[in-house]
Amino acid sequence: MRIVLISTPIGFLGSGKGGGVELTLNSLVSGLISLDHSVEVIAPKNSKLHESDLKAKLHFVEGEDQISWQHQDYNAPVSIPDNSLLAGMLEKALEMAKNADVLLNMSYDWLPIWMTLNIEIPIAHIISMGSESSVISNLISKVYTKYPNNFAFHTKIQANDYPFIKKPTIIGNGFNLDNYTFQDSFNGSLAWVGRVAPEKGLEDAVYVANELGEKLKVWGVTEDETYASRIEQSFPQGTIDWKGFLSTNELQKELGKCRVLLNTPKWNEAYGNVIVEALACGVPVIAYKRGGPSEIIQHGQTGYLVDPDDKKNLLSYVEIIEKIKRKNCREWVEKNASTDIFASKVVNWLNKVINEYK
Repeated sequence: MRIVLISTPIGFLGSGKGGGVELTLNSLVSGLISLDHSVEVIAPKNSKLHESDLKAKLHFVEGEDQISWQHQDYNAPVSIPDNSLLAGMLEKALEMAKNADVLLNMSYDWLPIWMTLNIEIPIAHIISMGSESSVISNLISKVYTKYPNNFAFHTKIQANDYPFIKKPTIIGNGFNLDNYTFQDSFNGSLAWVGRVAPEKGLEDAVYVANELGEKLKVWGVTEDETYASRIEQSFPQGTIDWKGFLSTNELQKELGKCRVLLNTPKWNEAYGNVIVEALACGVPVIAYKRGGPSEIIQHGQTGYLVDPDDKKNLLSYVEIIEKIKRKNCREWVEKNASTDIFASKVVNWLNKVINEYK
């Protein structure tokens, strides 16, 4: 299969701005290549793929980034900037489509989904969020009536945000396990990984660290400086150990030393990449029972699920985290979230999409 993959228009690959989409894209490319498919990636200028993905051809496009729908009102109108990066990427995709079997879009935005109704080229969409925009959800509903196979979701709970989709395609996610080293360490620090932004709920994890008199190691792009500063000022100095954004290789080395990852989102995560990254290193996870993590974490086996926003319950599970066998965490990822498993699900789905156009 010849696949043209359209990246996120929110930051170049490797910047961390694209959040989980960056990791998902690299994992998928790796899996598709290992299954002998041809992959070309359209991405913002300065993007870099993982070393394992070098067989994929990378095409650069310049332009102005889109604003993430996470940071807009649910009823906001569509906004396309002058010199739009997203429009440029789609123009490039249409140019390349004549030599491809399918276009695979990883941008959660209105324009590529609208294109589905206006071109005779198979275009499939991996939806990376729950319903964050009225106008996008309404458009997905419209496209779905004509092309019911053209959308895929990471988890069932994410797909539930789109109730008009009766039989959603669930593809999960995948990770190159060669990039994650299992560490059987019981006495490490508390960890938190993610974009530092209000919807990620960092303050609840800091509360736990403060109650235990420990430091919380925080990895990720600080997207909202005001939010980060407000949290820091709300707790004793030194409670947060800011580690910044690291590449997958560097992050997994440090994350694997930790005894637990705290996951505290205030919104429904579509999947929860950092959870699986931690599990791959043998690190158990305690997460709010909200969004994708609810389907990933095996309560009492690979970590614990906590009622949303219940900080005291979060704390109580940290105190018994040593009951979780770290090898269970790694084994779950090997059985459920490798790049080959993920890529195989995506290929099966793409074949259905292509067949709709015959």
